[in-house]
Amino acid sequence: MQNKMSNVLMVRPVRFGFNEQTAGSNSFQQPTASVSAESIQLKALEEFDAFSSTLIASGIDVKIIEDTNHPLTPDSIFPNNWISFHENNKLVVYPMLAENRRLERREDIINIFRKKNTTLIDLSKFESENMFLEGTGSIVFDYTNKIAYANISPRTDKQLFYQLCKQLGYQSITFKAVDSKKTDIYHTNVLMSIGHGFSVLCEDCIIDKNDLKKVKKSLKESNHEIISISYKQMNSFAGNIYQLYNFEGKSLIVLSEQAYKSLKVDQIKKLEQYGKLLHIPLYTIEQYGGGSARCMLAEIKY
Repeated sequence: MQNKMSNVLMVRPVRFGFNEQTAGSNSFQQPTASVSAESIQLKALEEFDAFSSTLIASGIDVKIIEDTNHPLTPDSIFPNNWISFHENNKLVVYPMLAENRRLERREDIINIFRKKNTTLIDLSKFESENMFLEGTGSIVFDYTNKIAYANISPRTDKQLFYQLCKQLGYQSITFKAVDSKKTDIYHTNVLMSIGHGFSVLCEDCIIDKNDLKKVKKSLKESNHEIISISYKQMNSFAGNIYQLYNFEGKSLIVLSEQAYKSLKVDQIKKLEQYGKLLHIPLYTIEQYGGGSARCMLAEIKY
């Protein structure tokens, strides 16, 4: 049982907006042509500030880094895709599919968290080989049981995933997931999440029965109650949730308002057995960025 207060990194946006370079592989992005870039940024900033303030007020340690005006990084609000933190002072930097997302990697941010005994695992060099692995978007880590799950997609290279799991000492589990239109789901963390004692999973997305059996077997054997969600709920980001602990050691399950509203009463009751649900309006960020609450958090695990 975790009793340490959660620490998270969040990046406050300066020029958030619809990213043309990621839209081809992220069907969750749904732009509205009539809305100006300025109003999108303003609304996203309001949502970010409300989200981060709610976390802080709830007892979570939040490290907020300001984005920069240059270079243009419309998705910088999702730092979990380029950096992750692990036990024993391990810090991983990831290769990104979209060229303008690679600009989000900032040495100054890395140096804030880099200690003398930090092991830096820099995988960004694999971009030159067209191999990509986008952090805790691509990988859902079960930190307690040292198991990592990955939906193989254009943004998640299987061999690179295996290599990282070996370096971190994690068992690796891969599968293939598609949406209701049989299109690749870009990231694992939109269809799956893992907390202490529970997991949320869109089972319908995993089309290979053997893959689904393998994933469910692993979750059950590691003592996770599986809370199944539908395609429609996944599209409302019900799979993109994350469990944190406040300074009192109390469990909080973070999700967007859209995700919360998509859940049925029995699903909410099941989740509430594992923590208080914190739901925040993130409609603009979800619509234009194609990511939600979990994507905005890079948990500092050391």
